[in-house]
Amino acid sequence: MRRTGTTRRGAFTATGAIAMGAVLAGCGDGTGTREGPARADAATAAEQAAAARAEKTLREGAAGTSRELLARYEQVVRAHPATAAGLSPLRDAVRAHAKALAPDGGKTLVFSRTRATDAEAALKELAAAERRTADAHTATLLKAPPELARLLASIAAAGAAHAYLLTELAKETSS
Repeated sequence: MRRTGTTRRGAFTATGAIAMGAVLAGCGDGTGTREGPARADAATAAEQAAAARAEKTLREGAAGTSRELLARYEQVVRAHPATAAGLSPLRDAVRAHAKALAPDGGKTLVFSRTRATDAEAALKELAAAERRTADAHTATLLKAPPELARLLASIAAAGAAHAYLLTELAKETSS
């Protein structure tokens, strides 16, 4: 004998169908009804242009920070040629970071001579500069769009590793 009336399965099916209909009726991107498609597209284009300008500004600032660090590496190598072998791979990585941030290049920075008179002190100063640069990149990534933020996070992590390696190199130099 078959049951007549409303069953639990039937009620759930009906409720699901009503909910799905309500969701589909409410779906839409919200553009086009009040403002018109052209106005919405212009607003979107303006937002994208502003975002691109903001990203370019962040990239240029981060690239400048990396170029400053690169100039410091060059300065230490010139002042203490015995450190060149140990600094070469790190300096090359910093050069690659600056290029990744600003592929079109930028101003070459020149610093006056290093304040440190011995190689150990110069390496410690360079380690401190790496830490400051890593901190600056970390601060910048908080304001950056996702792709740039990932790049800055990688560069900051490399900078932290460089600072550690420079500190160890300074210890070896003193021995």
